[in-house]
Amino acid sequence: MSSITDAQPAGSDVDESVRPQDDLFRHVNGRWLATTEIPDDRAVDGAFVRLRDQSEAECRVIVETAAAAVADGSAAPGSVQQKIGALYASFMDTERIEAQGLTPLAAELAAVDEVQDLDGLVRLLGSFERSGVGGPFAYWVDTDNAQSDRYVVYLTQSGLGLPDESYYREEQYAEVREAYRAHVERVLALGGRPDPAGAAQRVLALETELASHHWDRVRNRDANATYNKLDRAGLQALLPGVDLAAWTAAAQLPESAFAEVVVRQPSYLEGAARVLAATPVGTWRDWLGWRVLHQAAPYLPEAFVRENFAFYGTTLTGAPQLRERWKRGVGLVEGALGEALGELFVAEHFPPAAKARMEELVAHLVEAYRQDIEALDWMTRETKDRALDKLARFTPKIGHPDTWRDYSALTIERDDLLGNVRRAFSFEVDRELAKLGGPVDRSEWFMTPQTVNAYYNPGMNEIVFPAAILRPPFFSLEADDAENYGGIGAVIGHEIGHGFDDQGSKYDGEGNLRDWWTDADREEFGKRTQALVAQYDALEPPETPGKHVNGALTVGENIGDLGGLTIAHKAYEIALGGREAPVVDGLTGSQRLFFGWAKVWCGKVRPAEVERRLAVDPHSPPEFRCNAVVRNLVEFHDAFGTQPGDGLWLDPAERVRIW
Repeated sequence: MSSITDAQPAGSDVDESVRPQDDLFRHVNGRWLATTEIPDDRAVDGAFVRLRDQSEAECRVIVETAAAAVADGSAAPGSVQQKIGALYASFMDTERIEAQGLTPLAAELAAVDEVQDLDGLVRLLGSFERSGVGGPFAYWVDTDNAQSDRYVVYLTQSGLGLPDESYYREEQYAEVREAYRAHVERVLALGGRPDPAGAAQRVLALETELASHHWDRVRNRDANATYNKLDRAGLQALLPGVDLAAWTAAAQLPESAFAEVVVRQPSYLEGAARVLAATPVGTWRDWLGWRVLHQAAPYLPEAFVRENFAFYGTTLTGAPQLRERWKRGVGLVEGALGEALGELFVAEHFPPAAKARMEELVAHLVEAYRQDIEALDWMTRETKDRALDKLARFTPKIGHPDTWRDYSALTIERDDLLGNVRRAFSFEVDRELAKLGGPVDRSEWFMTPQTVNAYYNPGMNEIVFPAAILRPPFFSLEADDAENYGGIGAVIGHEIGHGFDDQGSKYDGEGNLRDWWTDADREEFGKRTQALVAQYDALEPPETPGKHVNGALTVGENIGDLGGLTIAHKAYEIALGGREAPVVDGLTGSQRLFFGWAKVWCGKVRPAEVERRLAVDPHSPPEFRCNAVVRNLVEFHDAFGTQPGDGLWLDPAERVRIW
């Protein structure tokens, strides 16, 4: 599933000392970039973040109102209001959290200490699938990539405490590894675990061994390579010595759930099985003790919260200050009761007129894609017809679900924070497992309405735009058409574009992984894709000298950006209906559209966070999402009259145009 984030406000932030022909990003956003300091409690600031702040503040009012109703007894027991209010209140009750200490974890830590052999370890790993602690592999339920009318379980690699397998092997992360080892030691000491220094060394060594079997991020993007359907016997063959029946029973999973699974990284499971058998049980106890404490750290006394942030916040992202507790409390409610909160959010903050306007924009974007596909000079008629069929089957979802999720089976108690977290996780497990064997629910949303983002889901061939992103600078009912098309129009185009990127293009209109291309067209598509990879490989963020964008990791998002902006411009022309675009503030319609594009990517990122994202994020840094795209568009060069020697000039022969 592909999304637009992470982007990063601009109003009258134009820096006239920078020409748009040289640097559109800094021309449009220069004054903001020069005067804005990233707040201490975050690693990023910009358009997306400011919209998230707005959404978060609005959700805070809803959540605190619910908490007040719980406090005064006016919230009906079992109601959505009671659940939201009680969950938030349990998180904000720091006095009780401090008084309880590690008591809420006593049973789990005791269970870790009781593990004596591989069979006991496997059973405990299974039970931890219910609590969110997890193990060396993970699973989820989704539509079957080869049969999109049914659900199936997917198994994937897991088990690491650092962001990515590369952090365990590359020399550039040596200092981070040492900081991680020291962090694990401090957490184990806070948790009263035996031999914290030795245990931390053993945890790092164990995770390094698991990481050596992980597939890297680029290989993990490959939709074909990660689709390996196996029956129960085939899965067991990958995990010799692992009692799958005991694992599933401990996880309270129905036997039928693993009768057929899709294994994303078969060689990882084989490697993990060897690590399970070869590693002393005492080392696994060290690792599980760490996992229990790590997963619960945000909900434990302040010493754990601070230590957790010191590494995962400051060391990894560069953010010097922990976010205020109310913000973290709202985030907890978002994660556990997202659609319940979303229903209340939509009632207050999403005007129906916005949905109607978005439907018009989407229709113009789809028509623009249709015209563009028809006009492609590199694609045969056979493949064009199949692409057009897929386009015609796109399902747009705007604002919020038509049917809201039912949380009646989830129990939330005012005085049981960690219990609430565990029950919410288990509730979600049950909700996912209940899908197996039933009809596919194509009305389901995988983001909440209050989320500032958008996504394309290849298995359902749908593009989804939550209510919270339908605001300036992306979208406004009062905004000039050019600005809307440069903002949300390009976002719409981006998500449609994921249906035709290097991986999304492997799925047909029904959401099935099926090759609908002629060999010649796929080869030409691959050449154009590789040219884009090479362009981005050469990009070096100013925050991290010597470190470059990974063009192969980011290529799907880059194709989405390139196609999205191209088609947004064409859709704007369709919306004009042959009329001449007005000139506003001295800018033509096309120029305003590109200004709108630059505004949505306005942002700053701390150097540590830039480095982390280069390793793990399939999105390119914000300035490149702006500038690296426009230099490929003839429409941009025409709009601003670029010439050889300009900063954003790219020789026509080197420009990449895919869609």
